[in-house]
Amino acid sequence: MAEATPQTEQPELHRAIGPKLLLFFVVGDILGTGIYALTGNVAGKIGGALWLPFLLAFVVAFLTAFSYLELVGKYPKAAGAALYTNRAFKIHFLTFMVAFAVMCSGITSASSAALAFGRTYLRQLLVEFFDVALAPESLVITGIAIVFIAALAIINFRGVSESVKANVVLTCIELSGLVIIIAIGAYAIAVGDGEPSRLTEIHVPSGSNIMLAVTSATALAFFAMVGFEDSVNMAEECRDPVRIFPRAMLIGMAVAATIYVLVAITSSLLIPSEELAKAGSSALLRVVTVGAPGFPLWIFALIGLLAVINSALINMLMASRLLYGMANERIIPSFFGTVHPFRRTPWISIVFTTGVAVILVSTADIGKLGGTTSLLLLIVFTIVNVACLVLRKEKAEHKHFRAPTWAPVLGAITCGYLAFPVLSGRPWDDYKIAGWLLLAGLVLWGINRVLHGKVEIHPEKLGK
Repeated sequence: MAEATPQTEQPELHRAIGPKLLLFFVVGDILGTGIYALTGNVAGKIGGALWLPFLLAFVVAFLTAFSYLELVGKYPKAAGAALYTNRAFKIHFLTFMVAFAVMCSGITSASSAALAFGRTYLRQLLVEFFDVALAPESLVITGIAIVFIAALAIINFRGVSESVKANVVLTCIELSGLVIIIAIGAYAIAVGDGEPSRLTEIHVPSGSNIMLAVTSATALAFFAMVGFEDSVNMAEECRDPVRIFPRAMLIGMAVAATIYVLVAITSSLLIPSEELAKAGSSALLRVVTVGAPGFPLWIFALIGLLAVINSALINMLMASRLLYGMANERIIPSFFGTVHPFRRTPWISIVFTTGVAVILVSTADIGKLGGTTSLLLLIVFTIVNVACLVLRKEKAEHKHFRAPTWAPVLGAITCGYLAFPVLSGRPWDDYKIAGWLLLAGLVLWGINRVLHGKVEIHPEKLGK
């Protein structure tokens, strides 16, 4: 491949992120919709041993993180999975589908956040301040979730300058809500409340087995651990990423996992799993009500609201930007790369991703959207783990983190297992939603091939 000429070279991004800011970014990227919205759904699949799937999801994510760390150390570019897939396999269609799957995961994640916004936290605030009680799945609440998605589109259209320092503030807010839950659990143990025997209860559905129950719950809980891979896209804005990334990512993931397990233990101690499952996305609100009756519930509802808003905005920004990048690279119709003449934002990509999100919010529930998000990323992570092994034959000129070989091997096996039909116990609705989304990508790819023929892909430019 010819070297870039001076005319095509771009200035480097400003390297403003040090180890502490990167650590906060990793923690903040993981915390959010997953734990705030899906605790009840996971309890419905596993029973009182709610902590187990969160712990197992962490182990699977941790294995994959080793592969990401080796690859970002070797190729410190803001491109992520698409870049690694392209370098390892050099199959343009596979590279495109990986990038499109990552984009779709952003839309499904934001859609689940929109439902949590309307059906859970805003609904609770309406009860607290206006004494208005709406059914979680009423047309009004669904309409609110759609308006929320539209509001994100408007913010996206106007243009958002993201600041990692602002992310620190939002991370602290999200973290404070989970600390409240953990503190409630500690108090309950101190005064002798709670039922410790629930922590070992695993509910096995009729016609299933304990292995399937655990893997099914883990596959859903994995949604709570995704997000760490977004930090890879900050590589070009970090000071000395090869040195600071391994420590920041691994510590950040460990912190998030510890918080999740403690929140899960608290929830099971205070409330039977059947009640948590019935509460659904309101499970943590129920924990606060039972464990600390005197605590102002509106405070926790507001924290939860901010947590899901942050998650949804980040994911919709990522999705529209990635779609724009694919259009700009001419691997989907260039129509999607249209930039508004005044706002200078990719408005066609914003409209498209918003439209998909509105359809998902109108037709699916939080559990299905969370499950679809984890499915899409488990597929991507399986490919990344294999790519890590394939790219061992490429030697970098600089020193970088090298994962122990067993990590990407086990990462590929466990991610593939949790994504595989039947073995994972995952509901077929997850595969249907993911299938329709990826089919849309296939159609766009086909249209582009007819219009422009085979096009060279430059993954490192997709997120630009």
